[in-house]
Amino acid sequence: MTDPRLAVIVLAAGQGTRMRSRTAKVLHPIAGVPLIGHVLATARELAAAYVVAVVRHERDSVAAAIVELMPEAVVVDQDELPGTGRAVEIGLGALPEDFDGDVVVVSGDVPLLDAGTLSGLLAAHRQAAAAATLLSAIVDDATGYGRIVRDADGGMTSIVEQKDADEQQLLISEINSGTYVFSVAGLRAQLPLVGSGNAQGEKYLTDVVALLAGAGQTVTAVPVPEPWLVEGINDRVQLARTAARLNAMIVRGWQLSGVTVHDPATTWIDLRATLDEDVELLPGTHIAGATTVARGARIGPQTTLLDCEVGEDATVSRTDATLAVIGAKASVGPYAYLRPGTELAADGKIGTFVETKNAKIGAGSKVPHLSYIGDTTVGEGSNIGAGTITANYDGVDKHATTVGSHVRTGSHNVFVAPVTIGDGAYSGAGTVIRKDVPPGALAINVAPQRNSLGWVQANRAGTKAADAAAAVEGPEGTD
Repeated sequence: MTDPRLAVIVLAAGQGTRMRSRTAKVLHPIAGVPLIGHVLATARELAAAYVVAVVRHERDSVAAAIVELMPEAVVVDQDELPGTGRAVEIGLGALPEDFDGDVVVVSGDVPLLDAGTLSGLLAAHRQAAAAATLLSAIVDDATGYGRIVRDADGGMTSIVEQKDADEQQLLISEINSGTYVFSVAGLRAQLPLVGSGNAQGEKYLTDVVALLAGAGQTVTAVPVPEPWLVEGINDRVQLARTAARLNAMIVRGWQLSGVTVHDPATTWIDLRATLDEDVELLPGTHIAGATTVARGARIGPQTTLLDCEVGEDATVSRTDATLAVIGAKASVGPYAYLRPGTELAADGKIGTFVETKNAKIGAGSKVPHLSYIGDTTVGEGSNIGAGTITANYDGVDKHATTVGSHVRTGSHNVFVAPVTIGDGAYSGAGTVIRKDVPPGALAINVAPQRNSLGWVQANRAGTKAADAAAAVEGPEGTD
């Protein structure tokens, strides 16, 4: 149920220069979801009546991602005046004038902060009837962070930035995480009073906290249970560390749900993936996107599945597949490449060094070795010979190949599309099929073999090949 007295403002205007990237920081993904996607998902779990995202750097791409991930969110633009205080001020302006509740402020680059932690913060804020409640963290190294200063009774008195802290305050290990809950009345009253006359020329949100405390209103700080929950992403090192932490939690969750993971350190599972009980994941496996894997399937090693569907008891080994459907008890790999549009039916096989694209391969049909099958439909129970190529592109347009059921094609065939091979047909090795093959017919167009006896001795005299042939045939073995 939506909380009509709750709003969330997501700060996503930062440039993120330390990422050294053309991509906006909040759009870098972990577990298959952009950083800001994790934050928006948490905001949705809070059931806030209003979610406002403040953007600036790479504005169009960030705004587009927010709209896609959370269409109900309101996107507003930060102006030339920098600072978190100004961002919240702009976000506040997007709320209805008659809104009279609490405002949660979160950062778009803090992906692991969960709704349960924020709900606890909100509950503490409301229980204390506070004007502002901060989420703090107790860390081993507080260098660079604002310190939470408390009185003898444990009540919060102020936030002191490192550059302003004295020797005693620098010893404080409790820091400001940058996550807040404000009563909207106090926020509206104090934000216009915050200036930008500081070394950075920014309007700081922490100044609002100081103004509220100075006005005698209740300001509290609640320590987060684990500091990593509020870790922000500022560079690629932090991105990788946070991704690994999240992946470890995802893998553990699936293990507890009945999935066998042989090597959690090298197994990556995206958040949108779905795995059934008794799935087995071998080392070096990445289950990416919205991939679903049914009960008893065995995936890996060294396999990546992106937005794929894998049926019960299927086996996929050393394979790269995207937008493919693999049926029950089907076999794929090793070293297969399944491109979008591949559909392998139950008991089918796509084997070693086979590439498929827009290929529908019927139940029990096999493409075992060294083949390219594109824009092709194969019926049931057929076998495509080793080294087969579907020539589906004429330089201008793509064309389709249709192979019927219970077809047996020879090795090193080329199907020049558009072409149809009827049910029960055969083809000889080395055949180039340029026209339709009727059902039950044998297609063969290879010229009869001719052996020219003595050719090596006559044309390569003195070579090891000639000597070897002479030792077997004798010098008279010519024609």
